[in-house]
Amino acid sequence: MSRPTALDLPENASAHRLETARGSFAVLDAAPSPDAPARGTALLVPGFTGSKEDFLPLLAPLSAAGFRVVSVDGRGQYESGGPREEGAYAQRELAADVVAQSAALAAGDGSGTGGGTGNGTGGGPLHLLGHSLGGLIVRDAVITHGTAAWASLTLMSSGPAAISEEQQARTRLLIDVLPVMDLEAIWQAMRSMDVENGEQPDTPPAVEDFLHRRWMTTLPEQLAATARQLMEEPDRVAELAAAGPLPKMVISGEVDHAWPVPWLDAMAVRLGAERAVIKGAEHSPNTERPAETAAALIGFWQSLTGE
Repeated sequence: MSRPTALDLPENASAHRLETARGSFAVLDAAPSPDAPARGTALLVPGFTGSKEDFLPLLAPLSAAGFRVVSVDGRGQYESGGPREEGAYAQRELAADVVAQSAALAAGDGSGTGGGTGNGTGGGPLHLLGHSLGGLIVRDAVITHGTAAWASLTLMSSGPAAISEEQQARTRLLIDVLPVMDLEAIWQAMRSMDVENGEQPDTPPAVEDFLHRRWMTTLPEQLAATARQLMEEPDRVAELAAAGPLPKMVISGEVDHAWPVPWLDAMAVRLGAERAVIKGAEHSPNTERPAETAAALIGFWQSLTGE
C-alpha cells in the first residue's frame, strides 16, 4: 500500500464529495495556483488497499503548476462507501465510475456537499492517472468507453497483465482469510508479518492511525473482488493501443515487485508511451519521491500543449 508521510492538506485543497451520475465519491480537490496558467485538471485513481490520500504529496506541486488536482476514493474504498456484494466491484463497474467522475469534472463540478473548492475545469484538458490497480481500472475505462473524454492517460506502477507470481501468492492469502477473519484480525496479522519480514516502516503515529482507519473502512467485498482482478488480469496492452490516439505515459520507480520494471519498459514500447523511471522509488513513487514524480507528470502534460 502507499503510505503518505503526512496528512495535512495544502491550503488550496479541500476534502468534499464529487457528485456523479453513478453516485457520490469522496475526493481531495486542489485548486490550481492563480500565479500559473490554467492547464486543466488531473484525475488521480488509487490502487489496491489505497485511497485518495495516496496522492497527497502530489497536490501542492501539481496545483502550483496550474492544474486542478482531484484524487478520489473509488467505490468501497475508505470514505466513498459502496454495496456489500462483490459484483459491484467488477472492473467494468469501477471503470464506469471513472467515466462518471470524469464527466462530472468536465462539466465543471466541484462544489460537492462538503465544502468543495468550486473549481471547474473550464473546458480545459482532463488528464487521467491510475496507480497500480487504479491503472487497470483506468485502462478498462479507456478501452471500453473510448479516448474522447481525456487528454492523456498515465499508468503509474501498473503493468500489462496480472501481478507477479510472488505477489499473487501474497494476494491469495488475503482472499483466503477474508471470509473467515474480520478486518481487525487481518490487520494485526499483516502488521506481524511486516515485523517478521523486516518490512515495518517508521510511520508517524497519525499516519499509522490513518492507515488502520482506512483499512477498517474499506469494504471486504471490494478487497476480495479487486484482489482477484490483480491475480487474473489478462494482457490488454494491444486493446489499449488500439483504443485511439491518446497520449500515454508509463511511470514507475526503479524497483517494482508487483510488476517488474522490465515488464513496464516493454509495455511502454508496445503502447508507444512516454516512459519515466523515478530514481529512489519503488511501487509508490507518488509517496516515495513526490517531487520527482510531480516533475515528470508536469513535463509530460505540458509537452502535450507544446510548452
